[in-house]
Amino acid sequence: MDAALYAATLLTLAAIYAAFSLGLNLQWGLTGLMNFGGLAFVAAGAYTAALLTAAPSGTHVGGFGLPWWLAWPAGALAAALLALPVGAVSLRVRTDYLAIATIGIAEIVRLAVRNEDWLTGGPLGITGIPRPFEGLGQPWGQLAYLGLACAAVAGLYALAEATARSPFGRALRAVRDDEEAAKAVGKNPARLRVQAFVLGAAFMGLGGAMMAAFFKFMSPEALEPVTVTFLVWVMLIAGGSGNNRGAVLGAVAVWAVWAATDWLAAQLPGELATRAAYVRLFLIGLALQLILIARPQGLIGERIGTQR
Repeated sequence: MDAALYAATLLTLAAIYAAFSLGLNLQWGLTGLMNFGGLAFVAAGAYTAALLTAAPSGTHVGGFGLPWWLAWPAGALAAALLALPVGAVSLRVRTDYLAIATIGIAEIVRLAVRNEDWLTGGPLGITGIPRPFEGLGQPWGQLAYLGLACAAVAGLYALAEATARSPFGRALRAVRDDEEAAKAVGKNPARLRVQAFVLGAAFMGLGGAMMAAFFKFMSPEALEPVTVTFLVWVMLIAGGSGNNRGAVLGAVAVWAVWAATDWLAAQLPGELATRAAYVRLFLIGLALQLILIARPQGLIGERIGTQR
């Protein structure tokens, strides 16, 4: 049973990261938006869903006890609403400047979550978040939640594929590849960028809602830039930027490596286990560099023939 629970946990977290990766693929892979502020939208989705579903508490607002099937879409909507003004302002700059701007926005959100105790519970976080199907007991509750997470990711994948194949998706790639040519045929690059930014943020917000329910607890410690921003970029680039299947495959593969190295590090004695955590970060970064050099298109490159 322990092995089944571990495998279900691993796959559930991989599914959650696949939602993040699909959202980033809409922004970067499809539109060329260098967003390093995904943490902000994950936080918006996670905390919105947590506040709506958790039991009443004197340490923070909310605690409405709503069902997950209302709270999760609300989390996606909250992330999209946050992305709308952020995108309208930050997308005026490009490439490196956009990356810096989105990092700053993510840090603002992270610090607000940590310090606004009345709203988020501050460092103590939000407890008592119900997880769907937990009443089934173990391992069936865990397996049922895994099925729900996979179904949610399948829905996001279908939406991302429909977007990529639609005239809207072709317009996004046109803006990414040659903005002047897109303007020449009557497209509005600024509007298209904001729309892609908002849609990708909604994917991340839904992933955040799924994460909050899975952990049953939400605090600022769950929103570390290394795991919510850097690791998602590694997943997308390793899997194949511009390809939704690559985004999902990269999430599963990189998370499996991340979890395996975490388990191996935990087997080491004392101080070696602490040092191994830093070595793991170094190895993930090194792997990213090697992928960029040896296979920049990732495991599955963009399917130009079918998507363009």
